[in-house]
Amino acid sequence: MRINTQDLTLSRNYIEKYRFLIHEYELIKKKKHPKYRLVKDFYLAHDTCGKNFLKYYNRFKQSGKSTDLLPQKRGPKYKTRRPLPFIEHKVVSLRERGNNRYEIYSILKPRLKQYTPSPSGIYNIIRRYNLNRLTPKMKQNKRRIIKHKAGELGHVDCHYLSKSIVKGESKKRYLVCVVDDATRIAWAEIVNDVKSLTVMFATLKILNILSEEYKIKFAELLTDNGPEFGPRNSHKKEEHPFERMLMELGIKHRYTRPYRPQTNGKVERFWRTIEDDLLRGTHFDSEEELKEELLQYLYYYNTMRPHQGIKNKTPVEFRKSLPN
Repeated sequence: MRINTQDLTLSRNYIEKYRFLIHEYELIKKKKHPKYRLVKDFYLAHDTCGKNFLKYYNRFKQSGKSTDLLPQKRGPKYKTRRPLPFIEHKVVSLRERGNNRYEIYSILKPRLKQYTPSPSGIYNIIRRYNLNRLTPKMKQNKRRIIKHKAGELGHVDCHYLSKSIVKGESKKRYLVCVVDDATRIAWAEIVNDVKSLTVMFATLKILNILSEEYKIKFAELLTDNGPEFGPRNSHKKEEHPFERMLMELGIKHRYTRPYRPQTNGKVERFWRTIEDDLLRGTHFDSEEELKEELLQYLYYYNTMRPHQGIKNKTPVEFRKSLPN
């Protein structure tokens, strides 16, 4: 009986076939092939997968060894493709906070670089741990953006004021506000329009006041996707006044999800509070009076008004209990 284990015919056939294909391929690349002008015609005529051919071709060109034209042994996919345990734990931890696979990918990519699983790989991890359906607790975690240190995150927004808020005038006025996520300390400025340059200067003034009065310096600011906060074209960020200001100050700019004002909920809640306490149904004799009343209200809001979200303490009182 013939022993086939020592038969090298199959290996020789592989090598001869690929040597012939390589010769043909290189003639085409040099534009000297008598029959084929395009590589895709060559692949089609020889019923060859371009991706596999180039894999063997590049391997052979790098080493010069004929044995590299032979099929290589490959281990089980699950052993090479399954991520390391600590990466899986990070994915599970982020999923339990309510993040979806694309959000998890964007969070892990800067940290893990090339070891970051793809969104589909993240979904496989989530499914393995039976976390592919959000529980009520996970949904609640997703809705909450909790910061434990003053200045970690600031919420920024613009608010339209009634044209008749000043007696005898019909003029557009807006409020620009920054609210610290952890302490709820807030400050607002009145502006006459919401152009990007106007909003930039108002925000810069607010940041300086919060730094001087309350010793808060922000690492990140969260805004909606309005044109006053960023350009339509992401490649032109450096030309946009608001974006440029944040770059110069070293503050990271975060955006809310489109059509989801709940993401910026703390500043949205501030608008509701100031409307109830100060603005709605009130008329002022002049813009100077409006500015004076706003200034008094902001000091009241920060130093005297208790907040349920911070254990019924005032923002300034709560600020003292947090680390600097």
